[in-house]
Order: sequence, then structure tokens, then C-alpha cells
Amino acid sequence: MGAKLVSEVASKTNDIAGDGTTTATVLTQAIVREGLKNVTAGANPIGIRRGIESAVKVAVDELKSIAQPVANKEAIAQVAAVSSRSEKVGEYISEAMEKVGNDGVITIEESRGMETELDVVEGMQFDRGYLSQYMVTDNEKMVADLENPYILITDKKISNIQDILPLLEEVLKTSRPLLIIADDVDGEALPTLVLNKIRGTFNVVAVKAPGFGDRRKAMLEDIAILTGATVITEDLGLDLKDANMTALGQAAKVTVDKDSTVIVEGAGDATAIANRVNVIKSQLASTTSEFDREKLQERLAKLAGGVAVIKVGAATETALKEMKLRIEDALNATRAAVEEGIVAGGGTALVNVISKVA
Repeated sequence: MGAKLVSEVASKTNDIAGDGTTTATVLTQAIVREGLKNVTAGANPIGIRRGIESAVKVAVDELKSIAQPVANKEAIAQVAAVSSRSEKVGEYISEAMEKVGNDGVITIEESRGMETELDVVEGMQFDRGYLSQYMVTDNEKMVADLENPYILITDKKISNIQDILPLLEEVLKTSRPLLIIADDVDGEALPTLVLNKIRGTFNVVAVKAPGFGDRRKAMLEDIAILTGATVITEDLGLDLKDANMTALGQAAKVTVDKDSTVIVEGAGDATAIANRVNVIKSQLASTTSEFDREKLQERLAKLAGGVAVIKVGAATETALKEMKLRIEDALNATRAAVEEGIVAGGGTALVNVISKVA
């Protein structure tokens, strides 16, 4: 029972803070030892529990008051370097957080080579590519680059070109490209779009909407908020035939390849985006499903600005695993430091708050 308790404490600490499991284990051992000693001597267990909870609150409040903020790139790099015992890793983590933001997703993967490197995908990316290779603008790289495009978002299937013809004619007048995100584009609609693209009538790329079911609806709404668009959906009583230019979103650039789409610098309202981020954060705080947590974190990262991947390289398998664990701990420690600040390590800060708890 005692071992299981300590294991749960360490696991919970790792889930919340990502580090600090050793300190949590030491504190747990001390609390259990002294608690049992007092209970054996006749103390009321309920009273001891209330005392522990009160002491924890006082200690946490004091730690927060003496914490020093970690607010700039140099400070972040220093925290990460100390935690990982590597200045280079500190630079990677600092650069990654600068690129994708504090809420952005930073993943750690094994590199195919011996060098550790950082790869950053800026903007919102989702795993859906163009529906026809004839929509590419760069035949060598097989990608479609759309500069300053309009963006049509719908959860409907587009089979009849007449459904979107009035909107296409309005976009054509602007001489700007168009990205279509839909449940699917088939029937006569797809070949008609491709033919007009090949003829140079207008630059258009169509992709399938990301996700499935309720998650698809949420992701389409995320994209709409990011780009300033309105999702054309029956849920809102909207029909493609009635859509006009005000329903379209915009972005500085969109890049589409056969597997993915990246939207850079969406023209959505900053306040609306921030509100959406807060909604997702609240959902993250309340969910108990690891799968849902992972998907919510992905959505949060996409809205927050991108995804960074630290690719870990080493000479041997053992060194690779050791380095990967060090970087994971450093990343978690750095995130915690940015969120709540830093205090003296090695238990020093805890010693300093004893007088407040006593």
C-alpha cells in the first residue's frame, strides 16, 4: 500500500509538473513517517490531515511570492540548460518556445542522424492534402502555394459546381487565390475546378476537412476563428448557395502538399482567437481522457501558432535514450518555470519557507 501511494504521488506530480518526482517522493515519505508517528501516539488523523492541507497552502503561497519570473528568451534558455546540463539543449528549447509560444506543442523525437536539431512548423497545420495533383503551383516540389488567399470552410460535400459558382465569380474579381476546405469535393465540381486551374482562370486548391464527427466540427470552427471565416453549415442555417465574400476567411499564406495543409498568419480577430484558446484550456483542465487531452493539446498548439519538434541524435542507443529523457525533463521544467517562475533548487526554497509553516 505504501509503495503504491508513493508511486501515485510521483505519477501525479509528473503529469502536472512534468518533473519534481524525486522531491515529491521525499516529501511523501516524510509526511507518512511523521503522520504515522503522531497517529500512533494518539493524535486525531482528521486533524493531522487538515493540518497538512493548511500547511501545504501556506507553503505554496510563500513559494509563489518568492518565485522569480522567467520572462525572456535568455532566461528560458538558462533554465533549460541547467535542467538538461546542456547549453545547446537550452537554446533549442528556448527557440522552440519562442517560435510556437508557451502553449504551442513541442515534441521530442529520435533523429535518424547523430546530431540533435530543431524543426519548427509555423502556422496551423492539419493532415489533409490537395484533392488533385493538378492544383499544385510548384511542379518540382509538388506543393500548392497560395499567397494572400481567401478561404471557404464548410462541412458539406461539394458535388455541384453551381452551389459555389456565385462565390467563385466574386473571388475571381479580386484576382486572389482560393482555398476550399470541405467534407469532400467530387462529382462535376472537382474536374471543373481543376480545369479552370489548368487554364489559368483562377488559382484554387481544395482539401478535405480534417478530423471526424464532433472533432471535425471543432477543428473547422478553430480554422474559421483563426482566419476570420464563417463555417458554412446547416447547424447555423447556412447554405453554400447563399454564401458571400463575408463568409470567407483570409491568411497571409497557405501551403498544401499531398498530405497536409499549413495556414500561416490567419486574419482572424485576436480577441476571438484568445477566447477560443481559453475555452480549449478549460476543456483540457476538465478532461480525464488521455486521448481527448492529446487532441485538445494539438488544437491548442495549432491555434497558438505552430508545432516544434526537437529531433534527438546520439552515437549509441543508450546515449540516445538518456539524452531524450534529459530533454523531456528539461522541457517540462522550463514550461513550469515560465508558468510559475523559479526558486532556489535542491530543497533550499522549501527550507526557507519552514518558518512560515511552523
